[in-house]
Amino acid sequence: MYVVKSPLSDAHLMTVSEALQGALVDLVDLALVAKQIHWNVVGPRFRSVHLQLDEVVDTARTHSDTVAERASALGVSPDGRASTVAVGSGIGALNGGWIQDGDAVGMLVEALGALIGRMRERVAVTAEADPVSQDIFIGITADLEKHYWMFQAENG
Repeated sequence: MYVVKSPLSDAHLMTVSEALQGALVDLVDLALVAKQIHWNVVGPRFRSVHLQLDEVVDTARTHSDTVAERASALGVSPDGRASTVAVGSGIGALNGGWIQDGDAVGMLVEALGALIGRMRERVAVTAEADPVSQDIFIGITADLEKHYWMFQAENG
């Protein structure tokens, strides 16, 4: 069987592969959480929050694909299985049922805040190991921070 070989040293590959896998899990879960809230949000701001959640889902899905493909390009098999996401995500569990629009916004602010912190750590640890992956993390962080700002402003 042919295996993709990484241009990175073993030590750098270990650092980068852990960062990429962690980001993949977080982004897959963000897409799932945002979609779950999207389906269950109710309240006077339903429409605006509902549409804003789809923007988060699109961002998370786009970036999760980029992260997984970067891992593959480095010879690391990405793992986005539900069982892997369930144990590795930095987002807390959601309760089932309807979610008031203000609570939905608060949940997204909390989830995005947690992921931004984790992404910033990945930016730092990949600086020397792989500036290409670091650049990906910088872009993801910028997009998450934009959503974070917009959701905070929603409850301002």
